[in-house]
Amino acid sequence: MLRFAPSPTGDMHIGNLRVAILNFLVAQQNQEGFLVRIEDTDTKRNIEGNDTEIMQILEKFALIHESVFHQSEHLHMHQTLAIKLLEQDKAFVCTCTPEQLEADREAAKAKKVAYRYSGRCHDVGKAEHSKLKESGIPFALRIKKPTEDIVNHDLIKGDIKTAANEVDSFVILRTDGTPTYNFACVCDDMLSGVTFIIRGEDHLSNTPRQKHIKTELGYNGETTYAHLPMILNTDGKKLSKRDDASSVKWLFEEGFLPDAIINYLLLHGNTKAPSEIFTLPDAIEWFDIKNISKSAAKFDIDKLRFINRKHLERMEDKALSTLFGFADTDIGKLAKLYLEEASTTKEIDTKIKAIFSPKNFTGKWSEHMRTIEILVQNAPMFSKFDDFKSYIMKGSGLKDENFFKPLRLLLTGAEQGPELSDVYPLIKSYLLEIAS
Repeated sequence: MLRFAPSPTGDMHIGNLRVAILNFLVAQQNQEGFLVRIEDTDTKRNIEGNDTEIMQILEKFALIHESVFHQSEHLHMHQTLAIKLLEQDKAFVCTCTPEQLEADREAAKAKKVAYRYSGRCHDVGKAEHSKLKESGIPFALRIKKPTEDIVNHDLIKGDIKTAANEVDSFVILRTDGTPTYNFACVCDDMLSGVTFIIRGEDHLSNTPRQKHIKTELGYNGETTYAHLPMILNTDGKKLSKRDDASSVKWLFEEGFLPDAIINYLLLHGNTKAPSEIFTLPDAIEWFDIKNISKSAAKFDIDKLRFINRKHLERMEDKALSTLFGFADTDIGKLAKLYLEEASTTKEIDTKIKAIFSPKNFTGKWSEHMRTIEILVQNAPMFSKFDDFKSYIMKGSGLKDENFFKPLRLLLTGAEQGPELSDVYPLIKSYLLEIAS
């Protein structure tokens, strides 16, 4: 079983999307299940409706899941498993105050050493648990630190050893009774039967803690890990929410296709793809997560634009036209004429709208445009552009620039663009609407 576990705290980041795509892809390759877990335990940061947005985005990318649940639904189970560790003397009650913990951190900082829990409450066991609950004194539960180093066999990063002391005795249940991220994550992975975890390398420090929790809870199953290198912006820094391109919603607004985004993200840091342009079903046949580079790579918007253009070229003409409000093969072909100067649906839409919008009859060519407009409105239907051109040219008496400039403006709403001989056959059935 594989899973995608987003938090409903903001717009989906392309790094999160890449994680979702890869988990789905590997699940398909291994013929395993794929589930979605909304990690909503951080109630202060949750954004209402954001979980729905996440699911809508996954649907647009056709990342079909077997089930979906909110982590908060399992609160009772998280608490039960935490108490189980306490009863087995694998965890202890911690009554350290925020002031005491801050003082310990400051002391470690002054000594220029890494902060470690002081061990002040290490021997406060289950016997004190009931008394503290009755007294109302705030307390947390901490898991006892491991006695041996923890080794993680990562498919991308290789073997990573973490010293027992670095894992420390960390909190698993907060003073308000809610689980910490690592504890809730492990409990839900175990309950859901998740055996393959693909996520960003920002979780590398969480992995030894989570492996320790699994061991203490008696989980004997093997879990495969793969931590993806981060995506960098053009400055070589981690792509953040301040970078427009980091938002999947922004990419949609700019006119990038889901297939193109998937294509780009699967190529990102992977030099062993058999072809540069492909779809997700294609990738299922050849993709190997072990081929992803260990190093971070920059997000290249120009590369994404190139890939998006190629996917637009590959679209069936009528289907492409629906992106612009039509169901007409000719409009799809018209859209493709603009791919030499445009690479997103947003850019093409601007061109299409200019053709079908009322024309501007002011300026240098206005008089000639009015002359041509009247002729077009009263002209018979011509199949060939040359016949149409000859008719309008003869009727108007206009030649050269005085003819072609106003004709182009009248038909396309722009002074430059594809050859009118290529455009005309695709718009001739709309001429009365366009030339006005």
